[in-house]
Amino acid sequence: MKTAVSIPNEVFEGAEQLARRMRRSRSELYSRALAEYVARHAPDRVTEAMDRALDEINEPADQFTRVASRRVLKRSRW
Repeated sequence: MKTAVSIPNEVFEGAEQLARRMRRSRSELYSRALAEYVARHAPDRVTEAMDRALDEINEPADQFTRVASRRVLKRSRW
């Protein structure tokens, strides 16, 4: 899909330099950046990614880890 957006000049220049350094097209750079931003701000996707990572680790948490994790999560701003 094609779209037009306005961005500050300094952001554009930084993106241009990064695209050249990575040997990627501007479209690919913006597409990847936007996909990462959406993923970071979609709570369900974050939870799914964390669940997948934990499944891969496949190590049961001990009681201390469960309690400590709950405390940290309760204090975290979601």
